[in-house]
Amino acid sequence: MTIRDVEVDGDRRLLVLDRTRETAARGVYNLWFETGDWLRISDEVLDRGSDQIARVVTDAANDFLPSAGDRFSWSGIYFASPVDAGLSAREIPINTPAGAASAWLIEGEEYCSTWAIHIHGLGSTRAGMLRGAQVAAERGYTSLVISYRNDGEGPRFGTGRSMLGFTEAEDAVAAVDYAIQNGVQRIVLFGWSMGAAIALRVASRARERGVIVGLVLDSPVLDWVEVIKANCVRSGLPAVAGHLATPWLTLDPLARMVGLPGAIPLGEFDWVHRAEELNVPMLILHGTRDDSVPISVSEALRHRRPDLVELETFDSGHTLAWNSDPSRWRSAVSAWLAKQLAS
Repeated sequence: MTIRDVEVDGDRRLLVLDRTRETAARGVYNLWFETGDWLRISDEVLDRGSDQIARVVTDAANDFLPSAGDRFSWSGIYFASPVDAGLSAREIPINTPAGAASAWLIEGEEYCSTWAIHIHGLGSTRAGMLRGAQVAAERGYTSLVISYRNDGEGPRFGTGRSMLGFTEAEDAVAAVDYAIQNGVQRIVLFGWSMGAAIALRVASRARERGVIVGLVLDSPVLDWVEVIKANCVRSGLPAVAGHLATPWLTLDPLARMVGLPGAIPLGEFDWVHRAEELNVPMLILHGTRDDSVPISVSEALRHRRPDLVELETFDSGHTLAWNSDPSRWRSAVSAWLAKQLAS
């Protein structure tokens, strides 16, 4: 995307942008520039004709102000670092089967036997998880914001290709083990998009049952086949193309031909089909305008397991529920945690 103009209105700085579904969406977002600089914009959307809108700048890295013509990426990753989110963190290594994976340890003000482990999605970063880590900190929990193999921050492993959460879950298990070794008795897993698929895989393992007491899942991947079909449609392809693509992931010879270390058993990620196996309460937060991970799958899982699954819907796109309404997102998560983890 490109800055079309910069307006000055007293103390306010406004960016004029092309009108798109993203730029005209209500909510607070972050703009990341090719220089590495960033700035935040407010919820206010100002009309600048049929093709353009203006957004108000609320904060910027080192007082950065862009110029017309500067290019940027539109993002829901609102905080650049723990300090930026008002959190005090230590960088620590988690020893995983793939090697040492960097993590932020955000300790609560007082000792608490409950920790939150935050798992980001495919193509995202740890910084995106700080939206959830803020709520966990307010609850008094210690947070572990992890990286994992081949995500750009964790260790490079094998071919460097994503296994869609199948092997990456081993690194999240290592984070659970780290927490247990530090005396933790209860763990809440926060998972966003593919991070939710990882969280569900971790929670379903026999030896993790009991210590994991809750799942907070934002825009969760609950069925990779449905996600692949949705992204084919999003790219202008027919949904059937998704069915044609899945053998290249699920059949070992074909998977190796496309650079994967082996086949990915996508059926293990179909949690609507496996709904009766679930035994951990979960809160799902999902945008009704998510064209990457269909909300219909979250609705189907809630229908199958209303005893375990609560669903909060937002007028937002993929992983942008927090950005569309931070106060409601935070309130919903905090209230659910208070209810589920009351001691």
